[in-house]
Amino acid sequence: MAMTLNRNDAWQLLTEFTKSDSLLKHAMGVEAAVRGYARTFGEDEEAWSVVALLHDFDYERWPSLDDHPYRGSEILREKGYPEWVMRAILSHADHTGVPRESRLEKTLFACDELAGFVTAASLVRPSKSILDLEAKSVVKRMKDKAFARAVKREDLRAGAELLGLPLEEHIANVIAFMRERADALGLRGTL
Repeated sequence: MAMTLNRNDAWQLLTEFTKSDSLLKHAMGVEAAVRGYARTFGEDEEAWSVVALLHDFDYERWPSLDDHPYRGSEILREKGYPEWVMRAILSHADHTGVPRESRLEKTLFACDELAGFVTAASLVRPSKSILDLEAKSVVKRMKDKAFARAVKREDLRAGAELLGLPLEEHIANVIAFMRERADALGLRGTL
């Protein structure tokens, strides 16, 4: 019998392995973006949410490229998650060599780094809020190499290309999807 994916189980697993508030918020930010695209594409929002929540659940315990996301995939396999879940999670990391083929795999990659970048761009605003963040200001931040230095700009651009969207439109979508969860993400700021 196939396993039923649900967000509560995924959240319990995530919080069992991840204690850092920033990593939990990252997972929720990616989840908000991926769930928004699932809705846009007419896909299973709950299933896509589970994948997004769990994409980095092993990272805090096993941050090395030798372990992440392989350890997490092994744990998910042991728990009976469907193979496509592990494949999507493995595909989000370039070093695994798993090509991004499905719409979910492309969406997870496109939203992963961008959700973090949008969070950083929100937090440096005077309002510290995503509610008044605009796509053009995120594009401007991308040009500042010192800002969120660890984020590869080419990954942000490649993600939009994978979705077949202009970069600014993809950024605007992710901002809109993350706004829906502004409070949970700590991004309401002073607004």
